[in-house]
Amino acid sequence: MPLSGYRVLELCSTIAGPACTRLMADFGAEVIKVEPRDGDSVRGIGGQDHGVSLYGAAILRNKESISVNIKTEEGRRIVHDLATRCDIVVENFRPGTLERLGLDYATLSAANPKLVLVRISGYGQDGPYSAKAGYGAICEAFAGVRHMTGEPDRPPSRVALATTDYLTSVYAAFGAMVALLNAKETGKGQVVDAALYEAAFSMMESVVPTYDRLGTVPSRQGSKLPGTAPNNLYLTADDTYVLIAANNNAVFHRLAQAMGQEELITDPRFLNIRDRSENDDALDQEVAKWARTVDSETAIGLLEDAGVPASRVNTVADIFTDEHFAARDMLVPVPHPDLGSVTVAGVVPKLSDTPGEIRHLGHRIGQDTFGVLERLLGLTASEVQDLAARQIIFQSPYSGAQEPAVRHAAKV
Repeated sequence: MPLSGYRVLELCSTIAGPACTRLMADFGAEVIKVEPRDGDSVRGIGGQDHGVSLYGAAILRNKESISVNIKTEEGRRIVHDLATRCDIVVENFRPGTLERLGLDYATLSAANPKLVLVRISGYGQDGPYSAKAGYGAICEAFAGVRHMTGEPDRPPSRVALATTDYLTSVYAAFGAMVALLNAKETGKGQVVDAALYEAAFSMMESVVPTYDRLGTVPSRQGSKLPGTAPNNLYLTADDTYVLIAANNNAVFHRLAQAMGQEELITDPRFLNIRDRSENDDALDQEVAKWARTVDSETAIGLLEDAGVPASRVNTVADIFTDEHFAARDMLVPVPHPDLGSVTVAGVVPKLSDTPGEIRHLGHRIGQDTFGVLERLLGLTASEVQDLAARQIIFQSPYSGAQEPAVRHAAKV
């Protein structure tokens, strides 16, 4: 796998940071996750099965878990020594925390000049708001994304998923790969500063120049896509919502033909993209009337045969029975020592020659502590036992039943 031999130290909690390192782990990086004794708070989000965090099983997959008390001087020394043996460190503390812990980039890179430090935060590492706390949802509001989300006559809404966290994780991972390539050429690492609000704001790419030149402040459009029509949800005869997107002239012509309403093609209100956008309510009414005359299966069949992008609005139950998700390995059952197996989302993206893989699900808190410290720092069994007795480190008492730690050679 393309990242085999690279070692990553994760000092993260909740979603954006762990999702970033999960991407790296899926493609072969050795990821060592540092957790407090009570674990990453992501383990408390979502469903639990017999005491097992199902979200943790997914987002912490392919990683080793060690538990270190970084509130102690010895704990911080352990983290420092591990960082100097890694290619990448990923952290998502509030800006300034790493410096207060004595784990700032200048200190870490003094012993490892090629180190890449990825810093994920709400507002970035500098600027007047850098010290503010910021979750993905908060930063969506700050970046203007929330203002544009929801029905026009109702308060701003949200997607019921951590969209900005996941988008930031991809930007952070991309930045890490760019910095890693540069370090390979120059011998010098750098800091990657990934801010949640900037990831959210990047989705406003079309809005920024339009406001600058025209002063336009877009409002909420509900299920429409602003600036293009028809692109909306339509209710079919069996009371199922279908999303239809006819964004350009050619696709719109095919849609009109599939609907049996070729006259819409020459209607002066709908001649081009701009006309259709300006008359989107009228056009939506035409499509909505047609959709109510057919059931969802018939509608999808007609549209797909005509080459019009369309989909039923799936639930996760629908997805578990869908042949395309299965064929593309997007639902992967993975063995679990306590639950038998857990199905998780597959690896993204797909690489033709060096694909990623899921080697194991998320480990228990501190499952790999002793093995990692003995292997990387050369500590003896008695030394790690002493650290554990003094509550500097913690190892899960059930770790012996788990899969042994994956061993890699780092490229530092």
